[in-house]
Amino acid sequence: MNANVSALTSSDLTTATAITPSLQRRSAEPLPTPAQLRGRLPLSPELADSIRQHRRDIRSVLNGEDPRLLVVVGPCSLHDPDAAIEYAQRLAELTAQVGDQLLLVMRAYVEKPRTTIGWKGLLYDPRLDGTGDMAEGLALSRRLMLAIAESGLPIATELLQPMAAGYFDDLLGWAAIGARTSESQIHREMVSGLDLPVGFKNGTDGSLGIACDAMRSAEHAHQHFGINDQGQPALIQTHGNPDTHLVLRGGHAGPNYHPEAIAAARVALARQGIDARLIVDCSHANSGKDPLRQPAVLDSVVEQRLAGEQALRGVMLEGHLFEGCQPLSSRLEYGVSITDGCLGWSKTEAALMRAGERLRR
Repeated sequence: MNANVSALTSSDLTTATAITPSLQRRSAEPLPTPAQLRGRLPLSPELADSIRQHRRDIRSVLNGEDPRLLVVVGPCSLHDPDAAIEYAQRLAELTAQVGDQLLLVMRAYVEKPRTTIGWKGLLYDPRLDGTGDMAEGLALSRRLMLAIAESGLPIATELLQPMAAGYFDDLLGWAAIGARTSESQIHREMVSGLDLPVGFKNGTDGSLGIACDAMRSAEHAHQHFGINDQGQPALIQTHGNPDTHLVLRGGHAGPNYHPEAIAAARVALARQGIDARLIVDCSHANSGKDPLRQPAVLDSVVEQRLAGEQALRGVMLEGHLFEGCQPLSSRLEYGVSITDGCLGWSKTEAALMRAGERLRR
């Protein structure tokens, strides 16, 4: 060992840390550990059994053992707990009418990827005022997910910050890795240790290669740097996740839910030895970023399934109580998204009822 390194004492390290130039540009505030938050807001044994069943049901649909269509639907992001609970109650009631054909899973997105700047989600700024009380955001996010789970609905979210996943991954039935993070080795390692189905989205340019590589990586075991439930740096050893799949969200060149794009995706997956299990994101580039066009994308998926396309296992929809979106301000309209535009409840309900009826026939 280098003599200069071996001679350093703990007091030397403290002094060295105190004058590190990079620390002039940041500060640190302790947060509760995942174990502490789970202890404060525990998952009951009964609810844990229900979530395990949700994961089994979703796996069965993705594997083609359950003929239903997986539908991940709900607000683009959660910002108002009251509106989120009302949406969950409505979705749970709808399940009773379409559950024989559609497996409904509620979007509970508390992290939002930002291209530049903007509101990062309930977890990061729960008061919507820039104060960034993440301790409160973590607790509020977990409480809200627990309440949604207690309504009987499986929960879906996008996992953006790997260090945050341990605070609520025990509540999830399904998760997504976004188009901008599917290429991240850290996210692939994280997914390889999750005991739930995870969809990787194709790249923002529409290419499938990154997502295919991600699925192959995540299905294998990894050893990687991380933190344990006690918040300590740890060597994490994972066993691999066999339940990854491809989410088609369109790209710069346009949508990729049409029959020709679905056929091309099947070929791309087959070349890499990956089972063709496809979910179509009805929003983003597939709808031209127009939330009102999402039902047309859903109709196309249903039509292709009725025509015998077995690789299509699910869809994603962005919907809220009321359609559209609004800028973040001190006076917000109830039930309207503050991120991407959403389909209103009445049109969401009509689209899902129509899909259930067509599949039932």
